[in-house]
Amino acid sequence: MRIAVTGGCGFIGSHVVDHLIAAGHEVLSVDTTDKYLNPDAEHARIDILDVPALTSALAGSEVVYHLAAMADVEQVSADPVGAVRANIDGTEAVLEAARRGGLSRTVLASTVWVYGAALTDGQLGGEEEELDEHVPIELEHSGHLYVATKLAAEMLVHSYRELYGQHFTILRFGIPYGPRMRDELVVARFVQAALAGRPITIAGDGRQSRNFVYVEDLADAHVRALSPAAEDRTFALEGSTAVSVRDIAETVDRLFGPVSIEHIDGRKADYTGRRISSAQAKRLLGWSPRTNFADGVRRYADWYRATAAAPTTAG
Repeated sequence: MRIAVTGGCGFIGSHVVDHLIAAGHEVLSVDTTDKYLNPDAEHARIDILDVPALTSALAGSEVVYHLAAMADVEQVSADPVGAVRANIDGTEAVLEAARRGGLSRTVLASTVWVYGAALTDGQLGGEEEELDEHVPIELEHSGHLYVATKLAAEMLVHSYRELYGQHFTILRFGIPYGPRMRDELVVARFVQAALAGRPITIAGDGRQSRNFVYVEDLADAHVRALSPAAEDRTFALEGSTAVSVRDIAETVDRLFGPVSIEHIDGRKADYTGRRISSAQAKRLLGWSPRTNFADGVRRYADWYRATAAAPTTAG
């Protein structure tokens, strides 16, 4: 099958491209950079907001995975107009190019951050329950602009299904980590600080938790999402165990320490973590995360060391 991946040279997208190629698919990576371009993939260096160029690039593909986005929440806060253009207008452009090109499905990368806007019994005075893909979302509780852009993108996908019959799959990622992740992400910052002998800095009290999911496990879910069972469905791809920021620091200290820890003020509208079920992904796709957190951190560190030691080539 011929498959296009927007953001295919980025952190998650490059791993998705790698796994799709390993599964025997012909892959087109659509990205303005070639940073992590797989040599066995075709490359279209275009801006996804250029709908005519994107439509032409997608010609002949059957499925498009849409991973190109502004994913750094600090960057989203600093540039809200750019975030809306990248995450909402960009999704609209991909959907329209897929419609014009007659692609059979669009697979949208979303996030478990959207569950921060979920209406739950816990908010009504009961015990917080495990949330699934069918929990109601209250838009007035969307919180961070990043969440609002992802919710809007999901709404566009559903609208294209209703209006034009365009099939979709929505994948709500847990907090991803692993080789090629951005230096700003908490696991990367902690590992790099420890390896350099610098203190680890924790925002807030460190009790906020996330269910981190290793990037290779996420990429595996993307290949499985080609199944007909995934058509017109949403899947939460959550890590199996909640890991607090303190836990990350302790893991890094155990693997690469000793390290010292400093505390700073917490971020505004930060995602505090919810109990989210990935049961539907396991039932319909046979997917569940396989990599435990410490192993994933070690693999990232190995990749980071190898990258740092690699000679650079002058341009």
